[in-house]
Amino acid sequence: MPAQTQEAPYSPTRIMLIVFSLAMGGFGIGTGEFAIMGLMPGVAQDLGVTEPQVGHLISAYALGVVVGAPLLAIGGARLYRRHLLIGLMVFYAIGNIASALAPGYGSLLVFRFIAGLPHGAYFGVAALVAASLVPVNRRAKVVSLVMMGLTLALLIGNPLATVLGQSLDWRYAFGFVGAIAALTGVMIVLFLPLNRNEIRQSPFSEIRAFNRPEIWYPLAIGSIGFAGMFCVFSYMAPTLLEVTGVSPFWIPIALAVFGLGGFAGNILGGWLFDKLQFRSIGWMLLWSISMLLLFPYATETIWTMLLICFLVALMVGLGPALQTHLMDVADGAQTLAAASHHAAFNIANALGPWLGGMAISAGLGWQSTGYVGAAMAVAGFAIFLLALRQQSGAAIQQGPVDEPANATQDC
Repeated sequence: MPAQTQEAPYSPTRIMLIVFSLAMGGFGIGTGEFAIMGLMPGVAQDLGVTEPQVGHLISAYALGVVVGAPLLAIGGARLYRRHLLIGLMVFYAIGNIASALAPGYGSLLVFRFIAGLPHGAYFGVAALVAASLVPVNRRAKVVSLVMMGLTLALLIGNPLATVLGQSLDWRYAFGFVGAIAALTGVMIVLFLPLNRNEIRQSPFSEIRAFNRPEIWYPLAIGSIGFAGMFCVFSYMAPTLLEVTGVSPFWIPIALAVFGLGGFAGNILGGWLFDKLQFRSIGWMLLWSISMLLLFPYATETIWTMLLICFLVALMVGLGPALQTHLMDVADGAQTLAAASHHAAFNIANALGPWLGGMAISAGLGWQSTGYVGAAMAVAGFAIFLLALRQQSGAAIQQGPVDEPANATQDC
């Protein structure tokens, strides 16, 4: 569903406030998603479980995103986007406050799943709202500003939540995320006007347009090829403590370095896609395979560990590349595709910690997450090759169709 342009454009100040509000929501969601990765040792000790079991909490949240993204995008299709965004932020605030108050591991597992439900739908709707605020030639830039909130969560929010959890208690980190979500809801109420001229389409038309291989291939690449980064990232804190042998003081520093790599990767991924289009995804997957294979050898000292954290985090560049490619091919299903893009990446967020936890539990060591992650990136590259073949075949098939028309014009 293409973004609609406002009939009466807002002032630059109002647009800035709306975009800032939407980005604040992205910052809160990104912090809520990644916070537990830096708090893993504390959560495990407090709840009396192992680190791989805490990894299941990450997977539970990610599965919530996978389930909630398409369901809430479809279910909320007939709502005004302002109302839907407010509802999603209230939902997210409740899920994280409930996580902060969870009495035990089982209830926390349920609450993390619930907290993940509004994640993908929020980003999908927020991107469409941002795109509707400006002329067509400025849409990509303003959408990237909204998504910058997610990147800044890696750079600032996650280390901040880790410090908060280490200084006080891990539960305060989720309370902090709940407060950000509630603040975002208030800001949307204050700054985003209700557009009663907004076109609301039937969700069934998007479902019909969604079922195409051009859409499913990039979603599969994100679901599997990106799992390698989450496999390493999820167990970074215990790897630092058990393998590198540093104090907990270094955990937020390593997370900040990882966030810096993600920030750089977000920019580089968009730039590379502009240069190479879909083929850029293949090059980024090859980079990912190389860095993940190097990871086990870089865990012995803190300085090589910090360097590999930055280099592995450049995998984040797959995000804007796959998102832009989906925007190009998802004509007629943009709302569902935008939400499903985040669902795909959270399948990766569920798959990575689960497979990494299996390897660790089997006694292969914390460094084994690098090898498991590399295998996932290899699988993603194989899917990319299939997609490239399908794309080339479609282009060849299109060629003969155009020839008769050209011949007629020549005559």
